[in-house]
Amino acid sequence: MDEHPFPNYSAEFEFQKYHTEVGHFQINHEGEKICGDVFLSKRIPEENRVLCVLSDGMGHGVRANVLATLTATISLNFSLEHKDANALASIIMKALPVCSERKLSYATYTIVDVSVVDDKVSILEYDNPQTFILRGNKIYEPEWMHVKYEDGAKDKRIMDLKKCTFTPQLEDRIVFCSDGITQSGLGKGFTMGWGRNSLIMFVRELIETTPDINAAELAERVVKHAASNDLYTPKDDLTCGVVYFREPRKAILCTGPPYNQEKDADFANILKNFKGKKIVSGATTTEIISRELKRPVVDEEKFDPTLPPSSKMEGVDLVTEGVLTLSKVTHLLNNITLNSNIQFGKGPADRMCKMLLATDEIYVLVGTKINEDHHNPNLPVEIEIRKHLIQRLTKVLAEKFMKVVITEYM
Repeated sequence: MDEHPFPNYSAEFEFQKYHTEVGHFQINHEGEKICGDVFLSKRIPEENRVLCVLSDGMGHGVRANVLATLTATISLNFSLEHKDANALASIIMKALPVCSERKLSYATYTIVDVSVVDDKVSILEYDNPQTFILRGNKIYEPEWMHVKYEDGAKDKRIMDLKKCTFTPQLEDRIVFCSDGITQSGLGKGFTMGWGRNSLIMFVRELIETTPDINAAELAERVVKHAASNDLYTPKDDLTCGVVYFREPRKAILCTGPPYNQEKDADFANILKNFKGKKIVSGATTTEIISRELKRPVVDEEKFDPTLPPSSKMEGVDLVTEGVLTLSKVTHLLNNITLNSNIQFGKGPADRMCKMLLATDEIYVLVGTKINEDHHNPNLPVEIEIRKHLIQRLTKVLAEKFMKVVITEYM
């Protein structure tokens, strides 16, 4: 276990043996503007836990999306409360309408629950193609259990649930999808559709040729191949979700001078000893790091007319101005569309965004000395500009991009 980069960090935080990377990709049913599959994910930092849910609403279009959204939201919210399989099935069954002919609920679901502290993954699924786990590029078969739930009503509605629990290892990948994937190509070259076995073979070959492929890219490749099976006119919604356990990528962001000048050396040494990408934001912060570590600062070419240029310092990956740059970074992150092909420029805010998004664990070291240029003495310290920016920045990183963010004030 590595030494914690913040020696005085008092909150409960277990170092992760692996980073839980989550990715998904979707293509709508031909001619539909909205997907009938819904994918939700949430990181719960206080429990060191990650939840993912994929629900497939019966049919396609708006009606399917409403049913899938309801199912996915219930599944996520009640999984947060550690509800068992029967309790969850009961809640979902009572909430959803039922097909009058088949006596089945109008949406399916797969729930993946990763607990880093317990070193355990639990999977619960109903009527989706069976999830598979790749350990490296070989199939790992956990012990699946069947759980039948009856609601006790006159029509005796039954849910045949499958669940498993296993201990993940580095380089494990969990792959789950809607039946649009496995049934793709039906009547267009595939007698029974693409099928689960062919899907597994496709994923294994991808991992053999590109062993470091990330979760989002793997999901995208699966979905696009399924669309090609349908000659790019999919007759069902296509969704694939991937959970990838890998070595965490780390970064530290240092901004603001320490409250006590006596802490300047400690502040600089935390940056110096950190193992990962290093970002320094703020002119005064840069001066302190430069002075304490005896490293000169050299200005770089200006690429963003709205911001001061970035600088170079030995051993630091990015050196920028403070408040203006952090404000633009927060704005850019808030306005990024998830799962889009993001093209960043060469300006300091763009470079910081790109670096933060490529990182899993982000350590933010914030000096709390008041900068007289930005401080209104009539306002309490808690809403001083830099602190407010850091709160907004860490919130979007944690909630929107599911980053593990640890903040220390000095």
